[in-house]
Amino acid sequence: MKEMKLPAFDTVVGIARGGTVPASMIAHQLNCDLKIVNLNYRDDENNPRFDKPQITGSPEELTCISGSVLLVDDVSVSGQTLLLAKSLLPNCEVATLVCKGKADFVLFPEVASCVDWPWKTLSSTQAGKVST
Repeated sequence: MKEMKLPAFDTVVGIARGGTVPASMIAHQLNCDLKIVNLNYRDDENNPRFDKPQITGSPEELTCISGSVLLVDDVSVSGQTLLLAKSLLPNCEVATLVCKGKADFVLFPEVASCVDWPWKTLSSTQAGKVST
């Protein structure tokens, strides 16, 4: 992978669940504050579980954020989750980053198929197969 040059940001906001690990790594590399917002749209098989993304946590912590924000998720298919997250950051200049899909910054633009990211939670059927 090529090194991606990112501008400076005041805060990195990760979209839980899939964006939590990439956002954490990026915030560390950029030496930025990290916030997590709990949104959900797709199930573990990547199928939409709702008509539109849903806020599943308490986004009040985001209301105090201002300045430049890098919004991070693992995948953006339709862009609806990123749009919802952006709407929770009205006082911010927001750029988006995903591992694959559609965003301002895409880490793996060449990847078109589904990916089993290493940070995805194991399903209950897979969990029994893991050896320690």
